[in-house]
Amino acid sequence: MNTKEDINKIIESLSPIERKVVAYLKLENIDEIIENSELDKTTVLRALEFLSNKKIIEVEIKTEKIIELGINGILYLKKELPERRLAELLINGPIEISEAEKKSGLSENEFKAALGALKKKALVNISEEKIILIGNKQEIIEKTPEEKFLESLPKKLSELKSEEKYAFENLKNRKNIIEINDKKIIDFSLTDLGEKILTKKDELEKEDKLTESLTPNMIKNESWKGKKFRRYDLTSKASRIYGGKRHFVNQAIEHARKIWLEMGFKEMSGNLCETSFWNFDALFTAQDHPVRELQDTFFIKDKIAKLPEKRLVESIKNSHEGKIKGSKGWQYEWQEEEAKKIILRTHTTCLSARTLFQIAKKKEFPAKYFALGKCFRNETVDWGHSFEFNQTEGIVVDENANFRQLIGYLVEFFKKMGYKKIRIRPSYFPYTEPSLEIDVFHPIHKKWFELGGAGMFRPEVTIPLLGKHIPVLAWGPGFDRIIMEFFEITDLREMYKNNLNKLRNMKVWIR
Repeated sequence: MNTKEDINKIIESLSPIERKVVAYLKLENIDEIIENSELDKTTVLRALEFLSNKKIIEVEIKTEKIIELGINGILYLKKELPERRLAELLINGPIEISEAEKKSGLSENEFKAALGALKKKALVNISEEKIILIGNKQEIIEKTPEEKFLESLPKKLSELKSEEKYAFENLKNRKNIIEINDKKIIDFSLTDLGEKILTKKDELEKEDKLTESLTPNMIKNESWKGKKFRRYDLTSKASRIYGGKRHFVNQAIEHARKIWLEMGFKEMSGNLCETSFWNFDALFTAQDHPVRELQDTFFIKDKIAKLPEKRLVESIKNSHEGKIKGSKGWQYEWQEEEAKKIILRTHTTCLSARTLFQIAKKKEFPAKYFALGKCFRNETVDWGHSFEFNQTEGIVVDENANFRQLIGYLVEFFKKMGYKKIRIRPSYFPYTEPSLEIDVFHPIHKKWFELGGAGMFRPEVTIPLLGKHIPVLAWGPGFDRIIMEFFEITDLREMYKNNLNKLRNMKVWIR
């Protein structure tokens, strides 16, 4: 039980905004409190949270479905619904369909919707390509239930009356006229303590002369002496503070970058726009391969690239045409024009191709390089696919490199990224042999989830770029997929939505 002394102490602890709000708690309506206290909504909500922490009120947060005007609803509220505009044309007599559509100023879809709405209410009929008004003029003049409903929005879905439900059903399937949104509704009620505090009207109305904080200057010049400080309840729940931090994907990228650097790799980088020559041809991807079509790749319109030095171009041409010893190539005549097309890079493996060519020039053997960056593919977006994603790339150039070492690098990287168990299985890629894919089991979708591919570059790749065949270990897993499990993301589409509430509560990458 709160004594008189306890209540006075609580009143003394009230901040200026709490005092302003307390005076209007009997209203039990936030909008009325905002209007009477002359505080903004954010300040009032903050004050209510503080008062709840002090057990003066009990706050209940509910989620309500609210019907609001959509884009077209806002427009039709000003310009009238399409059926109203069409009906007003028909008051003067029958009119041909084509002429009615033209005179109404409605789009094709709006005209069809208007005609359908009037027919549904048995107000019009169509005869010999003419629209005839069969309802009486009074029905046209009076506001329809739909018009009245739009004027009354926003409204709670749960509080609709029978006529409003009828209008709602007629409008909900029409494009962008109304929309239903989930909104938080905050209700509060006074506790017994709150009721007692409100009886202390004189104490609440006293001018607040309490000092809010103790500053270094007050201590230095001793001006704190004689001042009365506000009481603070140190056990009271404080508002959560959201400090600035890097986007969680960038945190994970930085961690992965450190892993590769600690393993002795150098970083390679390049442009997001790349030539088909480096993205496909240098990697022994046939020019008639489906991946080089519009349904898989984003092409830059009306832009043509210059190819690198003639010797390299000729070597790549020979590789594709089967003129390298021991290779049949792709059994076609290689076209320079295809190689000159500019695209958004479909993988970071194009960086590996460019780097191999530079390694040969510098005679830098052995060598280890990695990359981590954006790639783009014309994918159908779903929980596991996106048209824009991050990939981590790696190559090891060493005459003594072997397939077991490749598996070792991958297992070590994924272990450092938090995966204790991965599945490695045989696969196929045009530019590696042997090839493998790395999978993890997805606990939500109950299926093995491909993280990316790896392998050893074929002679058709290494000979043109390095001048001779040297074993090259290569990999390029999708990085966004790798970090989904740690951040508890089950749908790739959630990764870049930038929902502020989710970003604030997203855990920091610590491994």
